[in-house]
Amino acid sequence: MVYKNFQDLKLSALGLGAMRLPVIDGDDGKIDEEKAQEMVACAMEHGINYYDTAWGYHNGSSETVLGRALRKYPRGRYYLATKFPGYDLSNMDKVETIFEKQLEKCGVDYFDFYLFHNVCEMNIDAYLDEKYGIYEYLIRQRECGRIRHLGFSAHGSTEVMRRFLEAYGKQMEFCQIQMNWVDWTFQDAKGKAELLKEYGLPVWVMEPLRGGKLASLPEDQAQKLAELRPGEAVPAWAFRFLQTIPEVAVTLSGMSDMDQLQENIRTFEEERPLNEQELAALLSVADGMLEGTIPCTACRYCVSHCPKGLDIPSLLELYREHSFTGGGFIAPMALMAVEKEKHSDACIGCRSCEAVCPQQIKISEAMADFAGKLGQGAG
Repeated sequence: MVYKNFQDLKLSALGLGAMRLPVIDGDDGKIDEEKAQEMVACAMEHGINYYDTAWGYHNGSSETVLGRALRKYPRGRYYLATKFPGYDLSNMDKVETIFEKQLEKCGVDYFDFYLFHNVCEMNIDAYLDEKYGIYEYLIRQRECGRIRHLGFSAHGSTEVMRRFLEAYGKQMEFCQIQMNWVDWTFQDAKGKAELLKEYGLPVWVMEPLRGGKLASLPEDQAQKLAELRPGEAVPAWAFRFLQTIPEVAVTLSGMSDMDQLQENIRTFEEERPLNEQELAALLSVADGMLEGTIPCTACRYCVSHCPKGLDIPSLLELYREHSFTGGGFIAPMALMAVEKEKHSDACIGCRSCEAVCPQQIKISEAMADFAGKLGQGAG
């Protein structure tokens, strides 16, 4: 197992994420605890020492099941991470109650790593609002040793991350972001990594395979990579890409069966970062996957011509994400921070924006399709 230095610790470069544990009859709330414990045993045997869970994973059962699985081992053999569930604004005034319950669910006296969960457009104002006392409470828990290391995860934009860091960056020790060879440009993971480097924060990676989307490729694309690295499996390319980024310390993979776990363990037996030719080839495949997505350059000519005052470039960016991913939570979550009358279904199809668009994007059609994908009504 490859290990990375973090302060005075040596963390396994591969961490076991407990968001996609094996379940019974496809019910996400019913973890197959026997299989999950077998996976944890295998992970421990092969040197994985970082385990990541959260309040909401598996409908609230992840922390309990993972805690029971880890309880079989000496507390000093593993590092346990969980998060404050700020993705739900109704939790903002419950930080103490939730934190105490998390310790109970996991069966521990302290968390090695604790995160502000999912800093994004929807919750950034609440996270920064002193009336909730979240930051102050978590800092106190670190001071008394019930949190050993404090950080945050983010699905929001680079600008949202910068707001959070300007307020709390001096007290943060690490940050967890979505990073993979498609999102390097598509979600500006590169820019986010550069921002974190400014603050001296190491990167924890989530969604290295984009929910499994990068675990397989069309035959022609897979062949292109195989010619450069014979014998390297397609999923391994995602991890080799991350091994190329110096700021990456821990890569979390939400493995849902033993085969996935064992394959990833084999990959992390050694570091094999990509060379320039291999990196260029992989990013070329990413460009091909993104062909056909909306080519908006955010010139904003459209905005001044919209009678409804819509932030069209931002809406198009969310539309690209939602369409490429085939749904997901990122766009709906970001739109929670946008007034309802400024959503895509507010577009009246006047095409004034299209008359000034240098890219000749059919904006009105995109807005209508986006509203349809989100299940919004007309107007």
